[in-house]
Amino acid sequence: MDISWLSSDSWAFQIIFPLLIFMARVSDVTLGTLRMVSVSRGQKVVAAVLGFFEVLIWLAAISYILQHLTTVINYLAYAAGFATGNYLGLAIEERLAFGLLQVTIITNKDARALIEHLQERNFGITSVSAMGVTGRVRVVYSVIQRKHLEELRQIVRRFNPQAFMTVQNVREASKPVPPVSELARRPWLFMRKAK
Repeated sequence: MDISWLSSDSWAFQIIFPLLIFMARVSDVTLGTLRMVSVSRGQKVVAAVLGFFEVLIWLAAISYILQHLTTVINYLAYAAGFATGNYLGLAIEERLAFGLLQVTIITNKDARALIEHLQERNFGITSVSAMGVTGRVRVVYSVIQRKHLEELRQIVRRFNPQAFMTVQNVREASKPVPPVSELARRPWLFMRKAK
C-alpha cells in the first residue's frame, strides 16, 4: 500500500495544519468565553489563568496563519474554530452552572399557591404587590444558585404557566437561600450561629 502521500507537504498543508488551527481556535475561544464569564462574576484568579492560556494558544494559531497567508483553507479553519469555540464555551458554562441568579416572576393571577410552594421548597423569596399595564400584579423576587434555575422554572410553569419571568446574573449576594433539597443534604452549612 502506497502511503507516500502522507509525507508530502500538500497533505500537511491541506489537512493537518488546518485541523490544528481549528482545534487551537476552538480551545482559545472556549477559554475566552469562560474567562469573560469569570470576569463578570468577579473571579479574578480564574479569569487571569484562563486569559493566560487563551492568549498563548491564540498567538500560536495566528503566527502560523500569518506565515501562510495564501492558504484559504487556513482561513476557513480559523473562522470555523472561532464559531465552534463560542458555542462550546457557552455550552460548558451552562453545564457548570456556577454563580448566582436573580429571578423575577410577575403574575396577574393569584400567586398564593406559587409563593407557598416556593417557601415549602425553601427558596428565599420576596413578594410585593405592584401595578402593571393591565392592573394589579404580584412580583416575586428570588436570588438562587444557578444550578437550581430549572427546578424554579418547573415550579413556576406548574403553578402559573402564563407568568412573566426574567433571569439576571448576580455578581454578589450576602447569602442566597438554597432549595430544601440542599438543606436536607447539608443542614450544617445553613444553620445560623447562636449569639
